[in-house]
Amino acid sequence: MSVSPEEPQWRKVHSVTGVIPRSRHGHRAAAIRELIVVFGGGNEGIAEDLHVYNTVSRQWFLPAVRGDIPPGCAAHGFVCDGTRILVFGGMVEYGKYTSSLYELQASRWLWKKLKPKAPRNGLPPCPRIGHTFTLVGNKCYLFGGLANDSEDPNGNVPRYLDDLYELELQALTGARGWNIPETKGVGPSARESHTSVGYTGLGSSKLYIFGGMQGGRLQDLWQLDLCRNTRSLGMFIIDVFIG
Repeated sequence: MSVSPEEPQWRKVHSVTGVIPRSRHGHRAAAIRELIVVFGGGNEGIAEDLHVYNTVSRQWFLPAVRGDIPPGCAAHGFVCDGTRILVFGGMVEYGKYTSSLYELQASRWLWKKLKPKAPRNGLPPCPRIGHTFTLVGNKCYLFGGLANDSEDPNGNVPRYLDDLYELELQALTGARGWNIPETKGVGPSARESHTSVGYTGLGSSKLYIFGGMQGGRLQDLWQLDLCRNTRSLGMFIIDVFIG
């Protein structure tokens, strides 16, 4: 069967050079111009290296990062905003999760640990894995994930999360603080390993959440309308679509 120029075609990328990342899962990646930035993941331990692939030269390299370099993590939140990347949460070792927030300025390969203000209406996000961290406008939306309520580092008492947080970003660098937005309607059930995307267009902004796990696998699709009619962030509406 012939393939027309309009049809996308998969092919494995060969003949790459440089420091190729070792096998891993639970890592995250983002594209900045011609670069693909890969961070974290796990395979016989948590990977702490930052690998970058140049799609033009077809070369992997390890940038000389500096600053507040984070520990390796897996199943973390990973958001790209221009030339900066935000990393939240994840597993730093078996059974140990984090709630730290880091920013990477890719133009200088500079890491910075951020300490946003706690929300006025509750506690900041707890350590977690398998959550979503989604950029919509100048805000990141954190939803769900899996917490470990065990105080024994060798034990694991899993707790699925259904909380929603909003992180307001500062221009270019930094974050102002967390907020717990009020929502209308019945929200998604607690879950982890779901997906989330943000949509902005036609005068509205929306957050979509699909699937995940809570004991069994899920196939429901949720829409969160991010209304901006007031400055109180209290006008949110949730609709649900069951697949």
